[in-house]
Parts: sequence; C-alpha cells; structure tokens
Amino acid sequence: MAATDQPRLIVVADAEALARAAAERVMARISAGPDRIAICLTGGSSPKQLYQLLGSDAYRSRIPWQRVHWFIGDERFVPDSDPLNNMNVARAAFLDRDAPPAHIHSIPTATGGPDESAAVYARELQTFYGADRLDSSKPLFDLVLMGAGPDGHTASLFPGFPAIDETDRWVVGVPKANVAPFVPRVTLTLPALASCREMLFEIEGAGKRPILTRLLNGENLPAVRARSNGETVWLVDGAALPEDFRGGR
Repeated sequence: MAATDQPRLIVVADAEALARAAAERVMARISAGPDRIAICLTGGSSPKQLYQLLGSDAYRSRIPWQRVHWFIGDERFVPDSDPLNNMNVARAAFLDRDAPPAHIHSIPTATGGPDESAAVYARELQTFYGADRLDSSKPLFDLVLMGAGPDGHTASLFPGFPAIDETDRWVVGVPKANVAPFVPRVTLTLPALASCREMLFEIEGAGKRPILTRLLNGENLPAVRARSNGETVWLVDGAALPEDFRGGR
C-alpha cells in the first residue's frame, strides 16, 4: 500500500449523521475482509455515539463477532475499571455484550508503568501480526479510528513530545499528557497506526472548529502527520467545519 498525500474529507450534517456514517464505514471494512478483521478503536469523546450505535440491535446483529478483533490506539494509565479508561468505555458501550473476550485486546495498565505496558502491548500486536517488523504490503489493522484534540494531538501523540517522532517502536509510554486528564498514557506510534487499510478521523462540534481550521491549513501537528498507508478519511460534521471552507468532497 502507498500512503495518500491528502486525506479524503467527508462533511455530514451533524453529530448523529457523523456517527451513522462512521458506523457504516466500520461495517464496510468488516464486510470487505473475508477472514480475520482487526479494528483499532480510539478514546476520548468523539467515538461515544459511534460505540452506542455499534451496540444497538441494528448494528450488533450485522457484526461477525467471531472474526473481528478489537484493539485500542491509546490508553490512559489508569485501572481498566476506571471511567477514564478508553477500552472500558468501548467495552461498556458495545464490546462486552457480544465480542469474545479473547478478541478484546486492551492495553494493560496493571504493569509497573507506561513503558512496561507499552512493551507488553507491542508484543501482543506483533504476535497477532505474526512478525516484529511492519510490512507495507500487509496492514496490521483493517481500520484505525482516530480523533483530534484541541492541541492537534491524536491518540496520545502530543505536539512537541518525542513519541511523535518514534519510527521503530510500535507502542510507547507517555509519562505526562499535554491535556486533561493529566495522567500517563500508552500510545501506538505513527508507523503502527499507519499500518492500516483505512484511518478514519471523527471531528465533531463547534468546539473542534479552531483545531480543524489549523489541520486544514496543514499545520505540522500530530493529527496532520497521522496518515494511513491505505486511505485516510476525515469525517467532519457541519458545526466543526470552518465557515469559509468549501473544499468538502
């Protein structure tokens, strides 16, 4: 696969339409894979409505649960039962009801610290992938879900932090977050996140308009640098779109 130069921008009317569009893209990626499917989830506020949809009867009955494996792009280093835990949110919303427990690949947070957790998760990813080196012709994930923070971070890759420039490791510890909650994190790196057929950003609400303006202007921020080796899509609702922007397609 070859990385595309620019993401595809899709503009929808509102948050409800955004969640539906994201859910349909998840389903399309699942349907496109004849065998084992790997989806990398995201944390934060942007995917909550999507996760609720995937847990609804309209969608859960369409998911071939025995074929799909669920990973997470970053995690707050808090207990897995903590409301701040990203995978805990996804499990409560839709995974625990139907996904086989062995298909839910959480980042461990009961280790000695974020670096140890990162090493454990990297080994789990490599075991699943079947190699300790990424091959551009063999994606790790079918779909990676992403968001963009108010400072332009994505996953737990913050502007100016060394993790953003990591090229060898798949997962790294982040000792301190740049935004609330100010807890240590564990995050996949840009090369690991890029190893996917599709990277799907959800950017929703008027509060995201300032950062989306910066992203559309191509500022050197983590959310701009994050690209799939396949297709990168920015799914945006009307409230987040800058008023003078007319480039939606």
